[in-house]
Amino acid sequence: MEESKIHKEAVKELAELSEVAPAIEGVSTGTKLDELFFKVEKGKKKPLGGVPKGGVLNIVGVPESGKSVLVEQVAIHQASLGSKVLFLTTESPANFLYTALKGKAEAMGIDFSEIEGKIVVVDASIDELLREDLPSLLATLNYAIKSRGTNVCVVDSITGLYEHKEIMARSIVRRVYNLLKREMQTTFLVSQKRSSQGMETSEAAGGLAVAHIVDGTIVLEKRVITNKFEENIYRMSVGEVLRLLRIDGCRLCGHDPRPWVVKITDEGLIEMIEPLVEFIRKNKGG
Repeated sequence: MEESKIHKEAVKELAELSEVAPAIEGVSTGTKLDELFFKVEKGKKKPLGGVPKGGVLNIVGVPESGKSVLVEQVAIHQASLGSKVLFLTTESPANFLYTALKGKAEAMGIDFSEIEGKIVVVDASIDELLREDLPSLLATLNYAIKSRGTNVCVVDSITGLYEHKEIMARSIVRRVYNLLKREMQTTFLVSQKRSSQGMETSEAAGGLAVAHIVDGTIVLEKRVITNKFEENIYRMSVGEVLRLLRIDGCRLCGHDPRPWVVKITDEGLIEMIEPLVEFIRKNKGG
């Protein structure tokens, strides 16, 4: 049996960490999410103006709930602010991603030619070795981060790294998370749900492995109105779609936990409308 080794470097007093502890700052998404994260100073809430810097957030939802729409929108917004964005795609090939991001930029009124050099793509969608060999993927991501100087990262989707080996989800997510945290990448991980998982929960493929490891989770829901009871509550007709967004948790700072009504515009953008409770109250009064 291998002799136990004491890792003395892992034992520190809090005072020793003061020089390396990151400040709580916001990274703008260009959506009302920027108003929902906050810190407390002198007993008062202070909005961060974005998601917590250096945080790794999990974006969870059923198909067509708006996950990719949201992260693509954030990538374009951050690039327009001058950030260098790393986009790891395991779903859509890079050439199709280019077209999607270009369309998104046009819908947002942003000159794509001015930002396309700000987004660095790692295409693991058709490169099976890159997608299946985690050490190679991590080395490639590390190279991209350091050589291109990125500070925001999108992974669409993290599920693509363990879609046929969910038993390994926790190990895979942990190693990706550790790299992104070490390199201080503000990250959005897209997670796909299985059909048996409740659309309102943070659970996704791989179980709760992702939610337990990451710094926070944003859940997107897509509810189709199917009966009179729902019609009466939401003042919507059978067949209409109610979309919701909720911050399920965040260990880095405070957040608004209420579900928000959102819509995907005709231009293909996520727009946050108002908290669900206000939406229902207003409709009841109508």
